[in-house]
Amino acid sequence: MSKSFKFKQFAIHQDRCAMKIGTDGVLLGAWTSLVSGPNSILDIGSGTGLIALMLAQRSVAETIDALEIDENAYEQCVSNFEDSPWGDRLFCYHAGLDEFIDEIEDQYDLIISNPPFYTEEVSSGNDSRDMARQNKSLPFDELIEGVSKLLSQTGIFTTIIPYKEEESFVALAESSGLFVNKITRVKGNPSAEIKRSLLQISFTEDMIIKDDLSLEIDRHQYTQEYIELTKEFYLKM
Repeated sequence: MSKSFKFKQFAIHQDRCAMKIGTDGVLLGAWTSLVSGPNSILDIGSGTGLIALMLAQRSVAETIDALEIDENAYEQCVSNFEDSPWGDRLFCYHAGLDEFIDEIEDQYDLIISNPPFYTEEVSSGNDSRDMARQNKSLPFDELIEGVSKLLSQTGIFTTIIPYKEEESFVALAESSGLFVNKITRVKGNPSAEIKRSLLQISFTEDMIIKDDLSLEIDRHQYTQEYIELTKEFYLKM
């Protein structure tokens, strides 16, 4: 795995981060709607800072904050922000979600999170990697509760989770007064099983827009939809 990953307008150094850049983060950063023109954005569990950087490239938001609890990942995120063209709009807090909520009075127009979601407690022998992978470090109910406090009344929250968790996550959101407005179900290729659910959530209850996204037609032969979604970022798209 390369220590750095080059995108079209920025580079990500990831040698100090437990969780390296993966398709989930890129998908979420590219899929998230900016139609509402958010002025303030929060990335919860930022890791390398990838998603915050993607949103800095895509938007004109004046405030793009990131939250990262792991010290090494936090330092790497800060460094990636400083090396980017948008350093003046990006800021990373070294804190857990609960302490951040206690400190911050602001609310955000857009909140985004690629949360840890391995619910099984599997140890890899690397504590940082386990924390980044397993949702005991940021359980879904804690994430939802945090979002319900930090999201502005007209704001949007987007996330990516395993498809098998979709139903329970939607129910959790509704118990906090949050409603799913859009779901895109992701699979590797048209004949594969659905692996991920991209969710757009707000305080407004409306008809849910549902669609599907396949990433590949064949091995390393990407679908037109996936190319359209990510071509502003990946060098070879």
